Amino acid sequence: MKEYELTTTNDGETSQFAQRLAEFLQPGDVIALEGDLGAGKTTFTKGLAKGLEVKKTVNSPTFTIIKEYKGRLPLYHMDVYRVADTYEDLGFDEYFEGDGVTVVEWAHLIGEQLPEELLTIYLYHNGQDQRRIVLKPKGQRYEQLCKEIF
Repeated sequence: MKEYELTTTNDGETSQFAQRLAEFLQPGDVIALEGDLGAGKTTFTKGLAKGLEVKKTVNSPTFTIIKEYKGRLPLYHMDVYRVADTYEDLGFDEYFEGDGVTVVEWAHLIGEQLPEELLTIYLYHNGQDQRRIVLKPKGQRYEQLCKEIF
C-alpha cells in the first residue's frame, strides 16, 4: 500500500488541502482521521466541509458522536473517542454505506466496524504550526483518489 505525504505550515493550508480533497469525493466515501489531540483533525474536517459546500459551522462531535451536515454531498462527521463497547448499537454501517461522505475521528477505536476500503489520514505535529499529513489509501477507489490529488 503506497502512502502519500505533505506538510502544511498553518491551519489555513491544512484546510485548503482538505477542500481540494473534497472536490474528488463521492457518495459512500469513508475517511478515517487519526492523530494526537490538537493535531488538526477537526480543522481538516472543517476544510472538507467547506469543499463540500456545507454552510453550517462544523465543530467536533465529541459528546454527540455523530453530526450530519448538508452540502453538495451530506457530511457525516463522527468522533468515536468516547465510544466504548456500545458502538454496535449506533449503526455506523448505515453511514458508511450511505449517500454522503463519512469522516471518522479516532477511527482505530471502531476498527472492526470500518469498511474494508477507506482512506486513512494521519495528522502529526511537525513543529509549532506545521502538520505532517500522511494518506494511506486502502482499496482501488482510494488509491486512484490519492493519485488524482497528488
